[in-house]
Amino acid sequence: MPAISIDGAQRRVSIDARDPAFFRAPLAAYAEIHAQCPAFFWEERQQWYFAGYDQVNALLRDRRFGRQILHVATREELGLPAPKPHLKDFDALEAYSLLELEPPAHTRLRTLVNRAFVSRQIEQLRPDIERLSHALIDGFEADGEVELLKTFAETLPVTIIARMLGIPKEAAPELLDWSHRIVRMYVFNPSFETELDANQACADFASYLRGIIAEKRRRPADDLLTHMITSEKDGERLSEAELVSTTALLLNAGHEATVHQIGNAVRTILQSGLSAATMFANPGATELAVEECLRVAAPLHIFQRYALSDTDLDDGITLRKGDKIGLLLGAANVDPKKFTDPQAFRPTRDEGTNVSFGAGLHFCIGAPLARLELNISLPILFQRLPNMGLKNEPEVKDAFHFHGLERLDLAW
Repeated sequence: MPAISIDGAQRRVSIDARDPAFFRAPLAAYAEIHAQCPAFFWEERQQWYFAGYDQVNALLRDRRFGRQILHVATREELGLPAPKPHLKDFDALEAYSLLELEPPAHTRLRTLVNRAFVSRQIEQLRPDIERLSHALIDGFEADGEVELLKTFAETLPVTIIARMLGIPKEAAPELLDWSHRIVRMYVFNPSFETELDANQACADFASYLRGIIAEKRRRPADDLLTHMITSEKDGERLSEAELVSTTALLLNAGHEATVHQIGNAVRTILQSGLSAATMFANPGATELAVEECLRVAAPLHIFQRYALSDTDLDDGITLRKGDKIGLLLGAANVDPKKFTDPQAFRPTRDEGTNVSFGAGLHFCIGAPLARLELNISLPILFQRLPNMGLKNEPEVKDAFHFHGLERLDLAW
């Protein structure tokens, strides 16, 4: 495979993450990594990465590692560069992101928003998700063809999360545009132009959200944003900056991964040649099929952490305080030590939990919502369009972190 070379004895791996042979089909590289060195030093990234299920699962929960580092060390101590002035608005939006915080700040913020995302609350959205799924299909069923991502996979989750937060559905196109531009920052080595564009998107997004928050203060409503504005913990409420960061994260994370997962799942099912009617015959079968799609075609492949102190791992790897490690979620999901015939799509598989939503402190707060959307929308899609098939080979996104499609053309 041209994208990867492995020195198993030294646990050194060279991977060109920009090589289409790699990012279009990373599972082949993962199989080689599992066979030779599931913990390895990625030469191009100059840091340690972990691909084994047990180690990834354990490191996600290991409190010796965190999503931020500057709460325990200075930039000077760690030799980190100064913040980039042209990313001021991007950094401000990230400053209070649940995804980037550690306790006690993380605990406080998560407690204030968590109630809205527990399964019993999310289950109340079922009728809305069902109605919207049918309404979207009504809009293109007679055409005999569709580009599914823009028409269905994007619209469904962004509409639901905006409705939960109490943000007008008319804002969906702008929300999607801002989100897409911001997410481009999470690829390896974003360009200067990408940074400038993401920063402008953050500035516009934050300005919009401040206006919405001000309106909610004047006219409280029965929605998540009003709940976050009015909720207290130990006499404290979320600050304006915390509200903006948290709302932006919920909007972005609340749909971005689900968009990719709907596309990935539909592609996986259609390419498998297996019966979708059988996969979605009942709720139990549907749940297993959805989890198998999440396992074998995860939307997020890397989650990075900092070593919060000098750390020695059991396998002889020594890390210094401030070192970053990469946890390969997509690789852990196809570990042959955990899953039998791991690269095969088996919709009835029941061999334990995938790590597509992470684990531990930073387990995805939106996982119950994403799972509900997938368990409802996929069966409806395949039941309404039983003769649906791929019109052409789907275009894979030119990125590794987010494993998804650029477009998905279907016909029936």
